[in-house]
Amino acid sequence: MSQENALESAESYLQFMSFSRSGLIEQLEFEGYATGDATWAVDRLTVDWNQQAAQSAQEYLDMMSFSRSGLIEQLVFEGFTPAQAEYGVSQAGF
Repeated sequence: MSQENALESAESYLQFMSFSRSGLIEQLEFEGYATGDATWAVDRLTVDWNQQAAQSAQEYLDMMSFSRSGLIEQLVFEGFTPAQAEYGVSQAGF
């Protein structure tokens, strides 16, 4: 039951925000889900993490200015892999 609830929460978050895989797990843990349940839920999603990185990059650029390297660093800090961050920043126009 807890895993299914975590899955529903994860799906809900992805409808209105961009997350890295690890960032989404951390958000679910913050809500009180056990690490195992949060990980189970996120691993059951069909998510294009590159696309999530691109959306996140655009969200950051909509709010403030970044250098290319600074935006990549921010996305990596948010939990995206360096390759995902590079892809996301490239898709956002850098």
